[in-house]
Amino acid sequence: MAQVLKDRALAGIELAYQVDGSADAYGPCGFLFLGGFKSDMTGKKAEALAELARSTRRRALRFDYSGHGQSGGAFTDGTISAWLEQCLHMFIAHTHSKVVVVGSSMGGWLAQLLARKLRLEDPQAFKRLAGLVLLAPATDMTQELMWNSFDERARAALRAEGVFRVPSGYGEPYEITARLLADGLGHQLLRDGLQLPFPVRILQGTEDPDVPMAHAFKTFEALQGPDITLTLIKGGDHRLSSPSQLRLICDAALNLAERADGVNF
Repeated sequence: MAQVLKDRALAGIELAYQVDGSADAYGPCGFLFLGGFKSDMTGKKAEALAELARSTRRRALRFDYSGHGQSGGAFTDGTISAWLEQCLHMFIAHTHSKVVVVGSSMGGWLAQLLARKLRLEDPQAFKRLAGLVLLAPATDMTQELMWNSFDERARAALRAEGVFRVPSGYGEPYEITARLLADGLGHQLLRDGLQLPFPVRILQGTEDPDVPMAHAFKTFEALQGPDITLTLIKGGDHRLSSPSQLRLICDAALNLAERADGVNF
């Protein structure tokens, strides 16, 4: 397993990250994994992508957002703006060749936001994006999947206390803050859509209780470009971490990386 490294470039925040596979930062197309809300870089999908990088001699970067995993900061201080800035920093500071970004759940939303931000602020870096693989992308989740689904009790708690604790099937309750929801309004994508010149692969389980199949169709409709596909995995849940599902994810990422290298047309 790769050593856990620390990035201290962002003021007051220490981000934990790992680099797997090739040590050549300027080699063939690599991977960047963006995890989900309250997830970390040691999950099965991140590990599968790291193993893919090792077996194909590519470079894979993964990291924990602030308040997640082994990174510093409090989870309840986190916002989409802060986590997006961390994604941008890690992409610029730790990747130098072409990159396929694989984003899971919230990471799928952040992957799209990263592409939009790079296109606007750093066109040269934007050219290094070889494609996106979006796994049950929770696009606009703070509004679409959180606030819109909350009952009046939850909304009252957010107004009065600034936080609402949502039960989770993956561990301790999620602490949803009013600050997170308000900040998320500035990063909505579904209404205006997003034009992308590179391939996008969306993988979605049909039995996902957290990001419903209908939401994946919303993301699919909002994205515009010459090569965008949506693949439904019958019976798949939100984790998408069975051996066959992990193979689908890795195959999609490798296909785009090989295309970027001119191997697969």
